[in-house]
Amino acid sequence: MTQRRSHPREKNADDEGDFPEWVDQVMATVASEVCRRRRELGWSAQDLADKCEVIGHPIPRNVIANMESGRRSTLPLVDVIVLAEALNTSPVCLLYPVGYVEDVQRLPLQDPTSTLDALQRFTGEETVLGTDDDMLRYFRAHQAAQDRLRRAQQDEEHARYQARTAPNTDRKADALRAQARAAEAAEEAMSRLRRVRAFIQKEDVTPPPLWPDVVTATESSGRDPDTSEENDL
Repeated sequence: MTQRRSHPREKNADDEGDFPEWVDQVMATVASEVCRRRRELGWSAQDLADKCEVIGHPIPRNVIANMESGRRSTLPLVDVIVLAEALNTSPVCLLYPVGYVEDVQRLPLQDPTSTLDALQRFTGEETVLGTDDDMLRYFRAHQAAQDRLRRAQQDEEHARYQARTAPNTDRKADALRAQARAAEAAEEAMSRLRRVRAFIQKEDVTPPPLWPDVVTATESSGRDPDTSEENDL
């Protein structure tokens, strides 16, 4: 792991030219991380350019070299997306390289904050009061509920097998208790999943498709979910 970097504190918000400095800092962070990852892979700038071309969005070698040296004046979002794919990482990790940059200035007129805090704000993991992020929260809750339901179903099936093949009554009793706990967890996850889907539909948005192995369990309950309270989603 390379030595961590820390960006110098920007000038006062009242100082002329603060916004361009912030833009330069964002670009410099991405460029530095692209260069670090490229060298870690043992690639030349041409190697990275070739990889981008294979992906379908060519970024010439000289453009990559100019970006890394600071001579490039712009950095399109599409380039960040493709560079991240080529370097086997996510775009947000080029913008906010957690572990390699200690702090960043998230917005032009703000003091630097930790890179992890900035990343979580960017991805919606950390929200502020009044942020319109309900649909992102619903879709994340939907994913989590499906995963929880799948794991509970698998645990229940495993416990059922353990009970069926138990060598004695004590082991069978333990397995039956585990099966009951898993069944309860599956019921709770199913209820939560149906509530999340109801909230999404309430906003006239189509919910994500259900995983094939959870469709039957979700549709088996005929009770309408309660959508009067969403604080626990």
